[in-house]
Amino acid sequence: MPEAPEKNLALDIVRITEAAALSSARWLGRGDKEAGDGAAVDAMRVSFSTLHVDGVVVIGEGEKDHAPMLYNGEKVGMGDGPQLDVAVDPVEGTSLLAYGRPNAISVVGVAPRGSMFNPGPSFYMQKLVVSREARDVVDLDAPVDVNLSRVAAALGKQIKDLVVFVLDKPRHQNLIAEIRKVGARIQLHSDGDVAGALMAVDPRSEVDIMMGTGGTPEGVLAACAIKGMGGQLLARLDPQSYVEKDAIVDAGIDMRAVLTVNDLVKSDDCFFAATGISGGDFLRGVRYSSRHAVTHSLVLRGKTGTLRYVESYHNMDRLAKISAVNY
Repeated sequence: MPEAPEKNLALDIVRITEAAALSSARWLGRGDKEAGDGAAVDAMRVSFSTLHVDGVVVIGEGEKDHAPMLYNGEKVGMGDGPQLDVAVDPVEGTSLLAYGRPNAISVVGVAPRGSMFNPGPSFYMQKLVVSREARDVVDLDAPVDVNLSRVAAALGKQIKDLVVFVLDKPRHQNLIAEIRKVGARIQLHSDGDVAGALMAVDPRSEVDIMMGTGGTPEGVLAACAIKGMGGQLLARLDPQSYVEKDAIVDAGIDMRAVLTVNDLVKSDDCFFAATGISGGDFLRGVRYSSRHAVTHSLVLRGKTGTLRYVESYHNMDRLAKISAVNY
């Protein structure tokens, strides 16, 4: 049966990512990761307190002992609305922000309570992300050349025209060599795990596929958006130390299982928002004028698949007078 339009929480949570971006952007290029991240965390937490939701942070700043705010398990919202799992990354790419590099973003994803994958002690996972057109042709265990060949065919391209997003880390030396051998093009990024996954599914981006090992929490966050865009994220836990591996085993989590976007976020009724902090091809950074600060955001509702690009002009004089957020 047709449904009446429901409240779009994405249009609420984008105000949260905008506040975090506005607060942290003041620290662009100033070399202080902690200050930039702290400003975003403060702004995000204050903004959450105005929402009529009963949220629990599943993906946050870490365990309570190490993260005084937005820690895993913290309750957010006014407690009088829908029960939600909440995933946040106030500054995805703290080093990018600190050193004035592109693609630092502020990110929030929400979904019905119990529908988000809880990574527990897992910090890293192997990932493969593609758009809707290629979602049914990729295999996490297939050789690099096979996956690239299948993706190229699905997109109607030649392999030499593909662009692959890879984090520029020592663990990816062999992967990079294999991609180059096949003849595909590569974008190497020092950081920006969520941004890379979003680029692979964003119709405006030149990136066609993301490959390699990145953060497990970031994978869950990105899944909120990938689900709405109709893409695919295939993943497997990939511990980078014996301590991490032992902790995963002790937690009873199967490291061999291949996880899909539907395993990471089980409900279609999910929402996602990201706002650019530093400038980049994906989302433009915060720009200040004499009166306004301008932000650029991506907003998604999983249930309808509606994708919005939001450009906002914030009157900083008025905000400073009424807002509890320190801009």
